[in-house]
Formats: sequence, C-alpha cells, structure tokens
Amino acid sequence: MPLAAAGELVARAAAVRNAVAAFNVITLEHVEAVVAGAESVNAPVILQVSENAVKFRHGQLLPLARAATAAAEHASVPVALHLDHVQSDDLLRQAPGAGFSSVMYDAARLPYAENLAATRDAADWAHAQGLWIEAELGEVGGKAGEPPLGAHAAGARTDPAEARAFVAKSGVDALAVAVGSTHAMTTRTAALDHDLLKRLAATLDVPLVLHGSSGVPDAELRAAVAGGITKVNVGTALNIAMTGAIREYVTAHPDAVDSRKYLKGAREAMEETVARIIGVLGATG
Repeated sequence: MPLAAAGELVARAAAVRNAVAAFNVITLEHVEAVVAGAESVNAPVILQVSENAVKFRHGQLLPLARAATAAAEHASVPVALHLDHVQSDDLLRQAPGAGFSSVMYDAARLPYAENLAATRDAADWAHAQGLWIEAELGEVGGKAGEPPLGAHAAGARTDPAEARAFVAKSGVDALAVAVGSTHAMTTRTAALDHDLLKRLAATLDVPLVLHGSSGVPDAELRAAVAGGITKVNVGTALNIAMTGAIREYVTAHPDAVDSRKYLKGAREAMEETVARIIGVLGATG
C-alpha cells in the first residue's frame, strides 16, 4: 500500500488511547524485520531513520529511504517513514524528497531559548513542506556523543509549564518528553516518572513521544501508554536481537562465511522483537 503519514498514525493511536511503535532501522534486514513483525500482528508501524544511521551509510539518505519505501509499498499494513534526531538543516531539507512524512528535529542539546528558536525555524519550514514535526524538551540522553545518562539527572526532566510554552511558541506537532528513559540502554531497568507524565499529558495538547524505550520494562511501557504516550521509539532492542542471533550462529558455526545464514536468524529475531513490543503497546489488530 502507499506510504502512510506518521502524523495520521499517531493521531489514530491517540484516538483509541494506545501508541504506535516507531522502530529505528539501519540495514535492509532491520527494515524487513520491522515490516514483517508489524504484519504478523496486523498493526501500523513507523520506520525511523536517524541522522546517525545516515552518517553510518556514508552520509547518504536515499539508499536506505528508497529500500524502506519499497518495503512499505509492499506491506499489508500501514507503514510511515520518519526522519529521526535531525540536527543538520541540510538533512532536514532532504526529507520531503526521500519519502518522509515526518521529522524529529533535535535541538535539545541547546539552551532553552536557542532550542526554541531553532525548532521554530525548523517547524515553519517543515509545515510549509507538509511535514509533521516532533521535537524534544528535557534531554532524554544517551545519544552518541552525549554525556551518559543525562535524563537521570533531576534537572533533565521535562517541565510541564516550560513544555506548554515551548509547544505553543515552536508550533511543533508532537513532543518527546524526558520522564526517565535513556537512549541506548541495553538493560530494561528504566523507571519512568508516571506522575510527571500525567502532568505533561494534562498540560499539553500535542501527542507525547517516549524515546529510549528499549530500556523500559513491559509494565512501565503499558503504564506510559495509559498515561498519555502515543508514539514509542525503539532502536537498541532491535540491535540487541540482531547481534545476539548473529553471535549465537557464528559461535555454533565458526567456519561460516555465507552472511545470509546468520542474517536470516538476525532478521527473524528482530521480527519477533517488533511483534512483542507492538503487543505490549496494545496496538495489535
């Protein structure tokens, strides 16, 4: 089917009080696994390509975007493309021509006033191109090149009053909030601040996004969705599944040289992870 619009998928999820899963992809195997996993539970899904993934792919957005578009067009469920954690204005401007319906513009590393100004400019441009735009307030932390565990400091949490002003002045369509999760966590031990999330949901009139969800236990994810989260970003969980399956295969077959042998198992492991997480969010069917 044709590419879906990420903003519409998030709006539909919000209308029924569940959340749409958004998975970060790096390789074609990631793309195929996310689509297959979503199809297995008959759920819409968002494929996310981050600026770091683009850097890994020699700075080229189109090869992975074209592959993701082809996979989406052959899917039996709605699939949208989202450009994630964009800091480069040049990369931002490539989004419309590459099939992306939405972007997450990341100026959260900047002081509040600079974050607001940069995000306002990005939102104005994105809306003129028909793009849905997400931003971040209160650093979630854990991204490559950042000091570790920034979100676990009390000052990194998203303040509801500040968030309300930021959304109103920036014009963004969704906000990623810092409530206790951290990017790139390899253990599922994050404890979310559900009281803060409740206050944010009551204060803001845009969808709330949870980043760093790979480190959040199932019960915490369910509670986050019940508390108002409508888009859940997942990346590291797929990489854990992929790497684990490859490690298991090459350990058992030390003479293996055919990459298809271990990539098949890696793709299947990621597919199972996708289906499980979508089920946790209550978005199946």
